[in-house]
Amino acid sequence: MTSTSSPTPPPAQVQPFAAAVIANVARVLVGKEEVTRLALAGILAGGHVLLEDAPGTGKTMLARALAASLGLDFRRVQFTPDLLPSDLTGVSVFRPATGGFEFVPGPIFTGILLADEINRATPKTQSALLEAMGEGQVSESGVTHRLPQPFVVIATQNPIEHEGTYRLPEAQLDRFVLKLSVGYPSLDEEVRMLTRLQGEHPISALGAVATPADLLAAGRAVRGVHVSEDLRRYVAALAARTRRHPQVTLGGGPRASLALQGVAQALAWTQGRAFITPDDVQLAAPAVLAHRLSLGIEARMQGVTALDVVRDVLAAEPVPVEPVPMEPQPVGATAATAPGPSPER
Repeated sequence: MTSTSSPTPPPAQVQPFAAAVIANVARVLVGKEEVTRLALAGILAGGHVLLEDAPGTGKTMLARALAASLGLDFRRVQFTPDLLPSDLTGVSVFRPATGGFEFVPGPIFTGILLADEINRATPKTQSALLEAMGEGQVSESGVTHRLPQPFVVIATQNPIEHEGTYRLPEAQLDRFVLKLSVGYPSLDEEVRMLTRLQGEHPISALGAVATPADLLAAGRAVRGVHVSEDLRRYVAALAARTRRHPQVTLGGGPRASLALQGVAQALAWTQGRAFITPDDVQLAAPAVLAHRLSLGIEARMQGVTALDVVRDVLAAEPVPVEPVPMEPQPVGATAATAPGPSPER
């Protein structure tokens, strides 16, 4: 019998790459290790991350800390109604000296792009970002320009302000592998934060504990994490059940199944396992599935949320019983190492 939540493994069982990144982010973001682990899992699964929460909860800081920890270039773009697609992707400039046009890359040519308040940009600008997220490229004047790899979009939006915003279309929401809420800290965590940030902010001195090459290698290792046939069917059944739910008008499609399996693989890998368990799938499901669901008007009037639907789906779908090995199999490691004991073999 499996539980619906996965306990934090002892340090010796945590993948060194993941432990190093999570510990480094924790230097500037107090008490948010679980959110950091999920965000890292989304990146390792090759996806993009949407952060939706109230102002001042640490959304921007999480993006900056992840970029610094992974050794990636970081650019922040404040999305506004007057932001043009070319402001994001770049523009061709005429050079009199050469008599030709030269493409000047925009801020999207980076490792991690923070799309701050993404729902304030017009649909035209959002569409330009959609091509970059889906295809890893931008088009300008009929010419396609490939983006550097790895390329990750971390977007934020404010759930309490709707004036002057443009709702993200389902096609763009579906491009985000998961949607997370950072949440407010507890009283003790907030006191620790005040103590830690009394002097110079630690983000200014936060160094890298991994390289872009490490991240790419980790992504390849994640794709090699074993998924049994029963768990693959379980993932597909969860997505299919969202489509049959009576309060849902648009459920999770095949991309949702792929995202759920990929994030579950990444969560298993960060915990030093070369196989996924039902707990990995259940931990990933709310963040992966909820933002892809559209609820009927009656459900919304009754105060039902997409997270409520995902909880119903998890409770209704039978959990496969997986024979788990006594000891984890070796998993692919990267050059990054974490402080503390070496992983058990």
